[in-house]
Amino acid sequence: MKLQINTDNTVEGGAELVEMVEARVRSAMERYEDRLTRIEAHLSDEDGQKSGSGTDKRCLLEARPAGLDPVVVTGASDTLERACTDALRKMQSLLDTTFGRIDDRDGDATIRQSES
Repeated sequence: MKLQINTDNTVEGGAELVEMVEARVRSAMERYEDRLTRIEAHLSDEDGQKSGSGTDKRCLLEARPAGLDPVVVTGASDTLERACTDALRKMQSLLDTTFGRIDDRDGDATIRQSES
């Protein structure tokens, strides 16, 4: 699984921030690693240098499951760390649902199948 971290020019933190985000993404996506080809994280500060709303930091995650269309989620918070945590939680839920449906369709038992 490839991992790419992108930041816009309003995000401060440099290499330390990128390393933190990379570690969190790899840890959270570890159980899906063999089913994903790539994950991209896009970090941004919507207000830039202005002081404004408390949820101006954003983390957009795009995951590319092998053989499927990419899936995207966004997390927002007052810090990039919290925005990433929010986006990772959403991505885990989305991937659980996506892969669960595929596994059910491919022959795993479901609640709708009668036990014989």
